[in-house]
Amino acid sequence: MNWKEILFLSCFATFVLLIVLEESDSAAVGTRKAAGEEDKESMKKKIFIQESDASNFFKKRGKRATKSRDELNAETRQMLIADEQRREYFEEQRNEFENFVKEERKEQQERSREQIEQWRQYHYDGLYPSYMYNRHHI
Repeated sequence: MNWKEILFLSCFATFVLLIVLEESDSAAVGTRKAAGEEDKESMKKKIFIQESDASNFFKKRGKRATKSRDELNAETRQMLIADEQRREYFEEQRNEFENFVKEERKEQQERSREQIEQWRQYHYDGLYPSYMYNRHHI
């Protein structure tokens, strides 16, 4: 067999299989057609709005038309709220970082003070003030 014949036969078999499956699905749905139609009608009533409301909805504004004052005000309010939330977030982050830096500085100063104190105690020679300040040179 030629590769073209194999390709043609496989496509034809797939086509026939799809047609057979489609007919079997529609037959299965056809048994409950009356109940399905009632469900569809009730769903249409729940989902879709009245024609007059729908036409008014699309007449409100096209894509290129200017926005109404209310729309502009609403968008401005949303932008201002978003800016305020962003500002509060960054202020909170900055405050947390400042507190962290303060704590780190305090700890560093405490460690350096302790080290200086230990150094002074180690080098203390009994005179006050300590170390070389009160030494009498002969």
